[in-house]
Amino acid sequence: MTTMANPVGSLINEFTQRFGTGPRLFRAPGRVNLIGEHTDYNDGFVMPAAIEFNTSVAAAPRKDDKIVVVSREFQEEFAFALHEHSSRRNHWTDYVQGIAVTLQNAGFPLRGANLLISSDVPIGAGLSSSAALEVASGYALLQITETNIPLVQLAQLCQRAENEFVGARCGIMDQFISCLAEQDHCLMIDCRSLEFSKLPIPRSCAMVICNTMVRHELASGEYNVRREECDEGLAILKRFIPSAQALRDVTPQQFEQYNRQLPPLLYRRCRHVISEIQRVRDAAEALQKGELRLFGELMRQSHASLRDDYEVSCPELDAMVNIASKQPGVYGARMTGGGFGGCTINLVNQQNVPQIMGNIAEEYSRVIGVRPEIYVSTAAAGVAQIM
Repeated sequence: MTTMANPVGSLINEFTQRFGTGPRLFRAPGRVNLIGEHTDYNDGFVMPAAIEFNTSVAAAPRKDDKIVVVSREFQEEFAFALHEHSSRRNHWTDYVQGIAVTLQNAGFPLRGANLLISSDVPIGAGLSSSAALEVASGYALLQITETNIPLVQLAQLCQRAENEFVGARCGIMDQFISCLAEQDHCLMIDCRSLEFSKLPIPRSCAMVICNTMVRHELASGEYNVRREECDEGLAILKRFIPSAQALRDVTPQQFEQYNRQLPPLLYRRCRHVISEIQRVRDAAEALQKGELRLFGELMRQSHASLRDDYEVSCPELDAMVNIASKQPGVYGARMTGGGFGGCTINLVNQQNVPQIMGNIAEEYSRVIGVRPEIYVSTAAAGVAQIM
């Protein structure tokens, strides 16, 4: 089992020593997605939960208009002036600079600030370390300017920063759950209206997150390719379903009627999205009724669709899911996040957690030759000031 926690006291001490003043401290969580992958940018439904791994930002205002950003993990310092034209560097700092630029462009005047950033969200593991960094940084910059905005708006602005400044065409899910997550609940989010419902995760269940140790470095570029393929498929289907504004608007029955108009590749991409949106609806109903076996079966179907139709899995993810699915007490297992590596999410019986973790680690090491990291988390709360 891997457990991590941000050393709050040492972060404050380091900030004070470096910048000569005491900071305020903010944090935003990473996330897992229980079901509903690659549906958010198709106006569909998703079902994420925040995890107990956070990006923490110690922040204090400056007298000039510079933003000075220091990362503990990367041992780097970067500075930019708010009044200067900004462009991306293809670097982790783009997420901080991007949200600062986006907030200003949206009409929220910022002041200069010193930021010291520390994170225990595993990077490249598909647990949304980028959204946690955007949300924590954006929230900190607003708070030290004494500006409060609705958290839904903050999520939208963080998504815009990633789309327009960073250049990743992500949907709203990661930023939304990092902002609005609730303790002990997952959220079913309508990515079109941004309405959401809270679904309690039974206390008899645990979320076991298995890191394949394969960084999902292909995910960003392939993510944009998948979006383009969805757009192409939608354009063809709109000839027959003019009212469809997104794949979310194509019912399974309509897809069955018109799917022969699609080239084979676009057929598979659209089939995943349309079937996955229905699986989220079914999963929400199953969770509300406490039907955990059915929920787990829907997770299994989701992974198969991501593997075969959307082609965003990899041998290591497939192996991890197969190993976990055979363990007593595992209701369901699937990849989570953009794909091509990263983590699986497993919904398991709390009583079986130690045995499940040991068995998965041993078997994955034997099959793949790499020792995985395995995390256990409850569903955590969203962005907040902690000091």
